[in-house]
Amino acid sequence: MERKVKTVASTKKVTRRDFIVLSATAVAGVGVGVAAWPFIDSMNPAADVLALASIEVDISPIEVGQTLKVLWQGKPVFIRHRTEQEVAEAETTNWRNLPDPEPDSARVKPDHKKWLIMIGVCTHLGCIPIGDSGDYGGWLCPCHGSHYDTSGRIRKGPAPTNLVIPEYKFITDTQIKIG
Repeated sequence: MERKVKTVASTKKVTRRDFIVLSATAVAGVGVGVAAWPFIDSMNPAADVLALASIEVDISPIEVGQTLKVLWQGKPVFIRHRTEQEVAEAETTNWRNLPDPEPDSARVKPDHKKWLIMIGVCTHLGCIPIGDSGDYGGWLCPCHGSHYDTSGRIRKGPAPTNLVIPEYKFITDTQIKIG
């Protein structure tokens, strides 16, 4: 038994009004896009911020035991050339008992243990700690008394976490890229 399928042709005619409505809708859509673009584009980072997205620093002039402070994204970054004693203290500290437990090996690059690179902003209220001070020979925040060790880990005081380690890599043995 064969079935016959009937197709019903649309009897509706496209009128001039339909064309005008379709055209007006298309023009309005483009207009909304053009009007919204400046707002959307304003959310992109400014050119000066993009320029500071990463910096390269020559660390060759930093002597053992010295700290270089550089500015990256408007924040101070401490680059510390640690002494062998500072590295040994940081590695032998029982980090599991610290307020924010983190081993020294997680805070430095394995091939460059003598270099500590961290953002120099106290994690309590954003003050800038003073180097080579405090009870643990690292950094001391003068505002509220947070003490950090030679690995930038919080040891005493109100700061809740360790000093932040930014993303960085060694380009050469004397050149680093932060960011």
